[in-house]
Amino acid sequence: MRRDSIFYALFRQSPSLLFELLDSPPLNAEAYRFDSVAVKEPKFEIDGVFLPPDSEAAGIVYFCEVQFQKDELLYERLFSESSFYFYRNRTKFSDWRGVVIYPSRSTEQSDTLPFEDLLGGHRICRIYLSELGEIEQLPLGIALMVLTTIAENRAFESARGLLDRVQQSEFSTQKRRDIIEMVTTILVYKFTDLGRQEIEQMLGTSLQQTRVYQEAKEEGREEGREEGREYECRSLVLLQLNQKLGSLSEETIAQISTLTLDQLESLAIALLNFTTMRDLTAWLEQIC
Repeated sequence: MRRDSIFYALFRQSPSLLFELLDSPPLNAEAYRFDSVAVKEPKFEIDGVFLPPDSEAAGIVYFCEVQFQKDELLYERLFSESSFYFYRNRTKFSDWRGVVIYPSRSTEQSDTLPFEDLLGGHRICRIYLSELGEIEQLPLGIALMVLTTIAENRAFESARGLLDRVQQSEFSTQKRRDIIEMVTTILVYKFTDLGRQEIEQMLGTSLQQTRVYQEAKEEGREEGREEGREYECRSLVLLQLNQKLGSLSEETIAQISTLTLDQLESLAIALLNFTTMRDLTAWLEQIC
């Protein structure tokens, strides 16, 4: 299960979600944007970077790492890459922070001696999802993170609870739609032997029957119905591509997210003949 992709999708939807995990978030947390950055020499890419708004004075840049598998050189890589990026962009930022998200303490790097000063100070925040409390009591965004770690025998019950909370919330139609889709996607990744339709049935709901779609229908908006079809088609295409070609990069997912419904339907047909990621890249280059 590629949980990092799920987390980065959550952060793209709501960059301020990261700061809900921190004791001392920046005052302008709502203005931050989530991005991935690349450094050419030496060449590396940092997937989770939270950038302060350009319109304000130099602010704090946050580096985030989601780590669900033990990596005994994680801190060496994280600190070297983030320090080098900060050095290259020193005039843009006043300071830097690091956030590392683990499912539990057992996943953390064993030898942390060289980094005790950093890890023991205010600059690095380590989040252990297993220690955040009961999923029912957590804010929805954080609860979605914890859902990725819930044991399979509790996953559907927890997911139904989240869906109930979404339906009763005052979130916008789009916000509720995004959360419902994320809950379903998490379970699709978690239960690889089940199809999306089976998962929706086990959840006791289908996206077309949720308050999100019912509101659009009641308002009689063709735009809402069109967006619903486009949303479902994109979700299905992404699922098929992940199953056929493996995990997609954040850049590729972003490209697919810009496609129209007609283009998504064309991609759904074309991907049947894809054998490698190069086939997908070539197809997108023709379209985008």
